[in-house]
Amino acid sequence: MQVTVNSGHRIIDNKPVYLYELTHPNGCKAEITNFGATLVSLETPDRDGQIADVIVGYPLEQIIENNESFFGCIAGRYANRIAAGKFSLDGTEYTLATNDKTNHLHGGLKGFDKVVWDSKSFKNDEGVGVELNYLSPDGEEGYPGNLAVTVAYTFTKTGDLKIQYHATTDKKTVVNLTNHSYLNAGGHAARNTLDQEIMINADRYTPVDEGLIPTGELASVQDTPFDLRRPAPVGNNINKIDVHFDHNFVINKGKIGEMTLAASLYDPVTGRVIEIHTTQPGIQLYSGNHFKGEHIGKNSVKYYKHQGLALETQHFPDSPNQPDFPSTVLIPSETYDETTFYKFSTR
Repeated sequence: MQVTVNSGHRIIDNKPVYLYELTHPNGCKAEITNFGATLVSLETPDRDGQIADVIVGYPLEQIIENNESFFGCIAGRYANRIAAGKFSLDGTEYTLATNDKTNHLHGGLKGFDKVVWDSKSFKNDEGVGVELNYLSPDGEEGYPGNLAVTVAYTFTKTGDLKIQYHATTDKKTVVNLTNHSYLNAGGHAARNTLDQEIMINADRYTPVDEGLIPTGELASVQDTPFDLRRPAPVGNNINKIDVHFDHNFVINKGKIGEMTLAASLYDPVTGRVIEIHTTQPGIQLYSGNHFKGEHIGKNSVKYYKHQGLALETQHFPDSPNQPDFPSTVLIPSETYDETTFYKFSTR
């Protein structure tokens, strides 16, 4: 197992942009940049040993220029939406940027996806990886508190990709971090995902209003198009709803913080299986409806509708305004710690 770094990239905000490459003897390879702490590519073998990149996204230069779809980035300080860009803590109302119509999305105008993180490679008993650090100052994008964030990507000896999130604050705040990769188990340049089989381990989901803000209900998936508990082609259920998937699912867990299988994606053509395991309470499924051939990705591939699925492990959208949801409040005496694994196999 190896980790190498390419430092021949741009200087932004007086910091160099790096591209790290993690390789595994089984043929897996991951590329990670410290711009936005972004997962740029993730190569895995199919049942015949053929390697393909399963991350739909931009090459590094385009990520730097305008990653408007949040391809592969770490979204924060609050991933997903906060209604009307407002929330209150201890009677104080905080106002955030409204960059998604009337709502706040993925950290605002300059979220964690648009900053250069401090970074360093590492090798330990678990595998090889990259540690990325960012200090979000008090008041950045309207959030209170100096938030010190660490994200570590590790290629483990078993061939899994592990993402660890760690954050501390000096003032009461809210935090919700996720990796915003779009997955295509057939490869980013392959056909769309409609024939790939998806499973989400969730008995409940959070219905949303027209602005994609949760209503507060934890609704049963039973007898609805949101029942993805048994693997089925993605297209089967998309065709049953009026628009597309952009919904949070409540992962079935024995206890809060337990590492649990949240979702899986299987491509019958290549045999690739991607499993997502996480300590997070929720996972957002977005079905990539906005791709219309205008997004030119890696290797000049044009991305069309449903080219990739975003499966974002997370706390629930708008939790700061939803008292019945798991809390996203972080206080100085506590630590935010979450972990997600991507596990790869074939059949």
